Amino acid sequence: MSFFNKLMTLNSFKQITLKSVISLIKYKVSIAVSFTALTGYLIYTGHFDYHALFVLIGVFFFASGASGLNQVQEYKYDAIMNRTKNRPIPTGQISVENAFIVSSFFIKAGFSTLFLAFGIVPALLGLFNIFWYNGIYTYLKRITSFAVVPGSLVGAIPAFIGWTAAGGFLLDKTIVFIAFFLFIWQIPHFWLLMLKYGAEYELAGFKTINQAVNPLNLKNIIFSWILATSFSSILIPLFLVNLSWPFFVLVFSVNIVFILLFAKLSFGNNSELNFRKSFVSINVYMMLFMLLLIAFHLYSV
Repeated sequence: MSFFNKLMTLNSFKQITLKSVISLIKYKVSIAVSFTALTGYLIYTGHFDYHALFVLIGVFFFASGASGLNQVQEYKYDAIMNRTKNRPIPTGQISVENAFIVSSFFIKAGFSTLFLAFGIVPALLGLFNIFWYNGIYTYLKRITSFAVVPGSLVGAIPAFIGWTAAGGFLLDKTIVFIAFFLFIWQIPHFWLLMLKYGAEYELAGFKTINQAVNPLNLKNIIFSWILATSFSSILIPLFLVNLSWPFFVLVFSVNIVFILLFAKLSFGNNSELNFRKSFVSINVYMMLFMLLLIAFHLYSV
């Protein structure tokens, strides 16, 4: 590369704004992923310490890099959809090349943080999630309507990262069941998005479940996966190190309320499922359940 080209690249990189980087890394999603990893860490240790901060930082970096790399991979499709057309690459806030550089930096920072703080296993799990999300799932979205099923593994891995960072065995039954809950939960979560934005995804060339089933059947399928999600969470208290029947009853009660609420939203007076309330409820449910798990391990004797 000539000196002139190097200078032009440097000047272009200097034009990257904080706003474009924040949008590129989808910081809200990255924070949520970090919280999942923190849950795995706290459930194993039973206390919050400064090492937990490195879990948060390392996984946040990894998630940010994955989000940015995904936008690099799909910027042409993002430009077509109303939901994504204002992302930084389609709007020209950041170039594809610079977005790739920023994303790579975050991935390297995530690997370095986890490796230096906790060793090779959590760091490799982070790299595996990048491979599965950006390499496998991103490709599958364009060839199958059911890509979300294998793709949901991406949401379960951060819990393993936090667990192993704390010193836990990778295949311990407790974290396996928690990860299984996160895996199941993501499927109805994503298909709810398809109820609202499926037409946009299809216009951009993605395969959606809307093409395979009609909206009424999709609503029934989503509710079935909601039941599966609820059942998986009810199983978790039975596989904790310290089995607590009061905690089990509390989790069971939360799930009954959630199922009744979602049933009302799905099969109430309105023929169409209320997307906003349903999407909020499934996210609040997941967050509440994870907080209950954390509270149980932090404050139980």
